Amino acid sequence: MKGGTHLSISESLKRGTVDLLLLSLLQEKDMYGYQLSQELASRSGGLYTMPEGSMYPTLYRMLEKGLVSDRRETIGKRRVRVYYHLEPAGKEYLEAIRREYFSMNQGIVKVLESSIQTETEENLE
Repeated sequence: MKGGTHLSISESLKRGTVDLLLLSLLQEKDMYGYQLSQELASRSGGLYTMPEGSMYPTLYRMLEKGLVSDRRETIGKRRVRVYYHLEPAGKEYLEAIRREYFSMNQGIVKVLESSIQTETEENLE
């Protein structure tokens, strides 16, 4: 497999999980962009990183759909921090995509396990 092909598959899988990951974190508590970025990196052991700038288009899309809301808090004299909050519609959407994600992963694991089993059986013959 060429490096470019691998990258495009990896990037599309990553994009497909962004909603799931951000909404999962927001289910725990309201967070701001930098905090979300740091939590993703920390909880994935550094395997899943997302710069804040890459995250905002997704957050803005979720705001437009009513999945999350935002509130501004002034930090110190001038700094404003925007916190994102999971709305009821976002909770419903999260449950649906979580079920879909686990179901898809189960299917992938079954295919991989049967492939390994077939390979092992062929090697024994």
